[in-house]
Amino acid sequence: MNSMNENVKVIDTKEKNSLDEIIVMNYLNKLENPFIVLSAKDISKDLHIGINQAYDLLKQSNFPTISVGKRKGITLATYLLWKMNRKGGI
Repeated sequence: MNSMNENVKVIDTKEKNSLDEIIVMNYLNKLENPFIVLSAKDISKDLHIGINQAYDLLKQSNFPTISVGKRKGITLATYLLWKMNRKGGI
């Protein structure tokens, strides 16, 4: 029974944030282009929400968007970090 407890490691919140960042950075390093701009359509498909809700999300001040002309979007890297923080982890 002691051998099972030796393999268990308790992670405090500071270490968990670091672990999440490492996981995201490893994932982003594997992507060909992590700075692809996602549209409302891409966001609606990923979050399984309607297109109008995705547009509303892009308008929120706490959602890190970028503007290109009149279009709003979000880079894939920023979106993944936002999503990770929003859900409390991957």
